[in-house]
Amino acid sequence: MDLNGQVALVTGAGRGIGRSIAQHLAQAGASVVVNDLDAAPAQDVVDEITQAGGKAVAVAAEIGTEGAAETCIAAALDNFGRLDVLVANAGVLRDSVLWKTEDDAFDLVIRTHLRGTFQCGRAAARHFREAGHGGALVLVGSPAGQLGNFGQTAYAAAKAGIAGMTRTWAAELQRAEVAVNAIIPTALTRMTETIPPLAPYVQAMERGEPLPEKLRADLGIGLPEDIAPLVVYLASQAGRATTGQCIGIGGDRLALWSHPSEHRVQTRSGGWTPDSIAEAWPDLTRDALQPFGITMDL
Repeated sequence: MDLNGQVALVTGAGRGIGRSIAQHLAQAGASVVVNDLDAAPAQDVVDEITQAGGKAVAVAAEIGTEGAAETCIAAALDNFGRLDVLVANAGVLRDSVLWKTEDDAFDLVIRTHLRGTFQCGRAAARHFREAGHGGALVLVGSPAGQLGNFGQTAYAAAKAGIAGMTRTWAAELQRAEVAVNAIIPTALTRMTETIPPLAPYVQAMERGEPLPEKLRADLGIGLPEDIAPLVVYLASQAGRATTGQCIGIGGDRLALWSHPSEHRVQTRSGGWTPDSIAEAWPDLTRDALQPFGITMDL
């Protein structure tokens, strides 16, 4: 994929998946705005890109706070003269079960993931509509947002909201020739080290050990660099023909997630009563109740 002449903004790009995405976009020829909460890791990624012959600039800003999205887009325009791609990747975890979740932790996760993605998408949409040259929004979802996950009330809610925004923005920005898609990544990162079954694999990854085939192929869990190729594709002209989708990638797996839809329907003339629902329920739900929660057979 040739992204020469394109300019991309990647939020939360100082580490992990965001870092790999920024590097791969630069390798494909894009100039990259590398955003992170902390200036030092963002600058480290910029240095890596420029030392490899690419173009990049760092912006330290806390995504989800007022003006952060506009600051990042202004950096793209000031340094490179345009913006073509936004990758809304910034995130944070504060995992706990429902009855132990405090308001401050919930609000932080929602602010960073959901409000931050909203603010970045809104700022990019305003720019793309005014510039008139189209573009690509790549939002970052999660299997937790598709299925739910034990101990991740705020995170799952935020990621489910991002999936909803993906479909809404795809409809709203289609006339402006802006493609909007969500990736559903599964990779070992510093964030996933907080998930007990994955912690040993994160530690093995940090030691440079190869991941087992079961993890990569069966569960679709790999390294951050396994995620970036999908983003490069979606940023390209070929990838922009697709919009409004949630696309999974991780390890050796690439997947298209289904959208919520009516799975099975019954009708009753005159409407339903509690008793008639009870009578119809076995036929309506037989072999049709939907799965929930992420399961890992490790």
